[in-house]
Amino acid sequence: MGQTGRGEDAEITSYLGQTLDSNLQGNIIDLCPVGALVSKPYAFTARPWELSKTESIDVMDALGSNIRVDTKGREVMRFIPRNHDGVNEEWLADKSRFVWDGLRRQRLDQPYIREAGKLRPATWSEALKKAASAIKGKKIVGIVGDLASVEAAFALKQLVEGLGGSVECRTDGAKLPSGNRGAYVGNASIDDIDAAKIIQLVGTNPKVEAPVLNARIRKAWTMGANIGLIGKKVDLTYEYTHMGAGRSDLEKALKTKLDGALTVPSLVIVGQAALQAEDGAAVLAAVIKLCAKTESKLMVLHSAAARVGAMDVDCTTEGGMDAAVDGKDVVYNMGVDEIEVAPGPFVIYQGSHGDRGAHRADIIFPGAAYTEENGLFVNTEGRPQLAQRASFAPGEAKENWAILRALSAELDLKLAFDSLSQLRQVLVEAVPHLALIDQVPENTLSKFPVTKMAKGPFGVAISDYYLNNPIARASELMAELSASAKVRAIAPLAAE
Repeated sequence: MGQTGRGEDAEITSYLGQTLDSNLQGNIIDLCPVGALVSKPYAFTARPWELSKTESIDVMDALGSNIRVDTKGREVMRFIPRNHDGVNEEWLADKSRFVWDGLRRQRLDQPYIREAGKLRPATWSEALKKAASAIKGKKIVGIVGDLASVEAAFALKQLVEGLGGSVECRTDGAKLPSGNRGAYVGNASIDDIDAAKIIQLVGTNPKVEAPVLNARIRKAWTMGANIGLIGKKVDLTYEYTHMGAGRSDLEKALKTKLDGALTVPSLVIVGQAALQAEDGAAVLAAVIKLCAKTESKLMVLHSAAARVGAMDVDCTTEGGMDAAVDGKDVVYNMGVDEIEVAPGPFVIYQGSHGDRGAHRADIIFPGAAYTEENGLFVNTEGRPQLAQRASFAPGEAKENWAILRALSAELDLKLAFDSLSQLRQVLVEAVPHLALIDQVPENTLSKFPVTKMAKGPFGVAISDYYLNNPIARASELMAELSASAKVRAIAPLAAE
């Protein structure tokens, strides 16, 4: 960036009008001391005193960055970061900052029922009765999406298990062990990155999966930390030692002899790309063994904001996603838009946007987005945080827990709560550490047997940073940024 022109024609701009190749460039808006650099999507659309300001949590990645949601009437006008030294400091990723226009588009604002192959609008009473009729006496499974609050996941679990079914949240196929919090969260906090002198990355690209966390790793690197990567070679914005692309290189690291115990703080960060294949459990066991050998702490870097919270309330089925859905008559899909539900089962979709999950649905229940209901989210280090409602859901859309409570009454299986506060009371009784708001509970990193890993390199957890959830896919700006990123990724051809 630099200045062009002189005097009153002076302008701060990027070189030859090109965009900056960064996932954190929006923070320049906050750094400008005079307000000359502004948010283009927000600029001149509202005055600060017209806005209602609500402190909340970002769910575009699993870091759980603290944000402030500014609304004008019922419309979200902008997201800006809140300072939290233990999580995001004062920074915010670009997708988290600019995705708010996706909350306005492609919204589900009334129930729908599929008849003769087509979806038609319906009343809540009609849709709930139809869903209850489809569920009674059938084998049912509930699947939890990447943006669901802990309360919604817990309510779905209570409902589905009360009907004799099961619930699954590991929709990406990650082999995260049920009931072993140390294994699916780790025992490190985000603060541990600052003190680490050795950071080993396994099967992760934090620049894409958690840009603000990646900036924190870069800060540690500027202070002398040595970074190693086992996985796909990528640009992480800092120097690192590429130790190989996959499983054989992880095995080499396990066999490497160490000259005595490490005397410096060290950290291993494993990503979901390393855990999504069939041998994911074996990879995780090998990583935990590596932590024990090197006296390192472990951080499991998740790519979904809802995953840790859903794992905490045990939304898991033995055998994972395939076993959960296999042979079921009814699939209750709560905001899962990244996978295809195979033909056959009756699908009830509950979500905020008309994305892939809604297209497959036989019944649609319109739910609130994360800015439209109070909800609990647990970030990648295991810290419970509260997202506060900043606006109201459009049309007839309702809060997610309330939809499940209404359906339970229609099924004559009334859930044990009539309000969000009652739901949280039941939730905390079942999982006490969820009451520790903004605290990181201590986890024990217990070993489990190291089984044989497969061959080959690790893949990638996120193929398109800007379009990996339904809110982002509804955003015009995210579509533009995604297209620009693809153009920049094409290597320029030399002039002939």
